[in-house]
Amino acid sequence: MTHIYNDPADFAEEALRGFVTLHEGYVRQVPGGVVRRRPGRNGKTVVIFGGGSGHYPAFAGLVGPGFGDGSVVGNIFTSPSAQHAYSVGRQANRGGGVIFSFGNYAGDVMNFGIACEQLAAEGIDARNVIVTDDVLSASVEEIHKRRGIAGDFVVFKVLAAAAETGADINEVERLGRLANDRTRSAGIAFSGCSFPGSPDPLFTVEPGHMAVGLGIHGEPGLETVRLQTAEEIGKMLVITVLAERPAASSDRVGVILNGLGSTKYEELFLLWGEIVPRLAEAGLQVVEPEVGELVTSLDMAGVSLSLVWLDEELEALWSTPVDTPAFRKGFINTASTDSEDDEPVEDAVVDQIIQGTPISQRAAADVVALIGASLGTVSENEETLAQLDAVAGDGDHGRGMVRGLDAALTAATYAAEQGAGAGTTLTRAGEAWAEHAGGTSGVLWGSALSAAGQMLGDETAIDAPTILKATEAFAVTLTRLGKATVGDKTMVDAVTPFVVELRTALNSSQPVSDALNVAALAASSAAKATADLLPKLGRARPHAQKSLGSPDPGAISFALIVSALADSVISGRKAQAK
Repeated sequence: MTHIYNDPADFAEEALRGFVTLHEGYVRQVPGGVVRRRPGRNGKTVVIFGGGSGHYPAFAGLVGPGFGDGSVVGNIFTSPSAQHAYSVGRQANRGGGVIFSFGNYAGDVMNFGIACEQLAAEGIDARNVIVTDDVLSASVEEIHKRRGIAGDFVVFKVLAAAAETGADINEVERLGRLANDRTRSAGIAFSGCSFPGSPDPLFTVEPGHMAVGLGIHGEPGLETVRLQTAEEIGKMLVITVLAERPAASSDRVGVILNGLGSTKYEELFLLWGEIVPRLAEAGLQVVEPEVGELVTSLDMAGVSLSLVWLDEELEALWSTPVDTPAFRKGFINTASTDSEDDEPVEDAVVDQIIQGTPISQRAAADVVALIGASLGTVSENEETLAQLDAVAGDGDHGRGMVRGLDAALTAATYAAEQGAGAGTTLTRAGEAWAEHAGGTSGVLWGSALSAAGQMLGDETAIDAPTILKATEAFAVTLTRLGKATVGDKTMVDAVTPFVVELRTALNSSQPVSDALNVAALAASSAAKATADLLPKLGRARPHAQKSLGSPDPGAISFALIVSALADSVISGRKAQAK
């Protein structure tokens, strides 16, 4: 349990500020994260790590000479937004291109992908190297679906060391992908972790048992077995990882025995003593092993074992010196490699608010009111959404939705007060949602709302055809980014029937309020029906059976929002009738 916090919603930001104050000789804070206080030479390929908070020393603790050039910092267990990744990329860029690296989670993949597109539009070569080391999260046939856990550290280390040698972006990317291809991890947990402000863990492990196949975002294990001795645990971890030995690999391995937040170092040392002889029995030579907390999961009690099979190139990079706030290795002469230039890059110019026509400005006020009603409904159901998400995910959906809606309401209110029309007001709301909420739901809701705002425009009233066009644009953007279809147990399962029923009702000339009500009922029914589905995408996929009988939290939150919209429109119609 996390005992020290103010407002739990501000925990990650406040922790980052404290980190920067403590380590200001290494890093400086920029919008979205941190970059090196003394950046590398001009023309250097920069390597930026990123992901949600709660994994310290990953990711910000690994920024410094010999290691990362920057880190994009999201909320607890939540992908940072595309805007924040873009911001850190611009601030860290030294002219040799940008490589982002992160674990294979849907929100990270989407947000960092968008950030790369934004940087490329400015002439900055930006690429992603995604870590997929968790052997227990997907089969060999679906290796591209595997999660990134403590193997993140291996790939980050190789990428950063390659960039420090002066290699160009193509070579750095090649070596990072090679490191990922040669890295395998597996882990176990003895207890779950807790969000700041929450008295209960995201998942529990029965006394006398342990969870096998943990995720680092508070996801429960894939199976629960009886608690074993250190000897048995060591044997199980080694057998599991060695079963995935890459083809044509050498006998030299880099090894990480990683603690997840609450496992004592003495326990790790004891377990290491059980692991080393088993690696030797397998004919492996251990090269500069690391035992300690490198990629944590808040206060989770657990361990993971990672092996990277080294060749001559990888071994040289695995062994290079590093000097960062949280990880030091050997001696590094920073004066010969780093620049004294630590001036921030000028922020991109933000477009001015476009003035709407009087009729569209009045519609913008309605947009603000509807966002406010949605925020109220989701806030009331935040804990329920969190509990649904914790069944097979990381339990942050409720908090993420509230955070996104709160940012959207603030941005929409400001835009409307500045004279924006309905389209700009909704677009600004979507952009703020994506920027401040992050995660999968943040980028999906933010992008989809922005697309809907483009359909509303800033000149005319919001009539039935416009509402339908905006709703269809929302759905198209959602499915394009999320790549989900009906039956995958996602928000799409509620969005699709909503759009279908709304189109049918409006085309039959029903009043907008009645059409919205019918469509919202269809969405609610479909959302509840997702309890009978198995998830095929996202963090819940490895825990598919555990989610059976529980509805998808994204579908439920969508249903709550459209129901709130329908209720607000109906209430408004009744008030006008009086």
